[in-house]
Amino acid sequence: MTEITHRFVQSESGLRMHVAEAGEGPLVLLLHGFPECWYSWRHQLAALAAAGFHAVAPDQRGYARTGGPPDPGQYTILHLAGDVAGLIPALGADRAVVAGHDWGAPVAWAVAQMRPDVVRGVIGMSVPHRPRSSRPPVAAMRRLFGDGFYMVHFQQPDVPEVGLDRDRRATFRRVLYGLSGDAPTPLLTIPDGGEFLDTLAEPEKLPGWLTGDDIATYVDEYASSGFTGPVNWYRNLDRNWELTAAWHRARIGPPALFVAGDRDVTAIAARDAIGSMSDFVPNLRDTVWLSGCGHWTQQEGPAEVNDAMIGFLRGL
Repeated sequence: MTEITHRFVQSESGLRMHVAEAGEGPLVLLLHGFPECWYSWRHQLAALAAAGFHAVAPDQRGYARTGGPPDPGQYTILHLAGDVAGLIPALGADRAVVAGHDWGAPVAWAVAQMRPDVVRGVIGMSVPHRPRSSRPPVAAMRRLFGDGFYMVHFQQPDVPEVGLDRDRRATFRRVLYGLSGDAPTPLLTIPDGGEFLDTLAEPEKLPGWLTGDDIATYVDEYASSGFTGPVNWYRNLDRNWELTAAWHRARIGPPALFVAGDRDVTAIAARDAIGSMSDFVPNLRDTVWLSGCGHWTQQEGPAEVNDAMIGFLRGL
């Protein structure tokens, strides 16, 4: 069985990042989403290593063993993309394929857009590339979905992480099950006086792809960092819009792959964006829909995701 090893690496952005890695060969960076960590890629680390690649899954800024600065303003997309671009030479490579899931997908798309010189290919999961909008996003989401929409709710200082940190075992159980293909479709709109977890179903039993040990691992990985750093990513949505004016509607040049579950509320809501993504990602080679899969693509359907990734990587 392929061994997954751990170490800390100083990104050229200045952030000391915890990474899990396996294998040797061309570099593939695996960027997790919210609320996750390197462990989300446990199945891919081994499979990619066996296929002849150097697979590296960092804990991103603010997450798990990496942690991050206390200032919410230090979590913009420029910081996040800079961490990843700076990790590539720190790992001894000139270029890499960058794969991202959930929040990791916008980071992967941004690195491919802003630093195509260091990106051999880009893989997005669950969240497609969206061209920069003409107006800041938070007001638009508030107008469309109300103050209870979770991304709007997350703009508040201090409040969201209190609910998430109260019982981390319950948080990971509810979030991982509640957004999966095994759960009822979540609304993601928080009731008055409620919390994010109130929008997600409590499982009667865990689905086959998720064990109690998996949940315990997530809890352990968050022991020193908690949820403030992860929520800070959301607090920069409007600032990200301001900072990316130079890339307004800029195309993404490297070869690309997109993977999503057909029961993922995130992907279902973005079907129009997915259908037109090749307008701004002209080298999009394939869009893969996973049947019966929810939001946690690489955990719910690891074999299918591994096959899609390895096929794409070998075609570069």
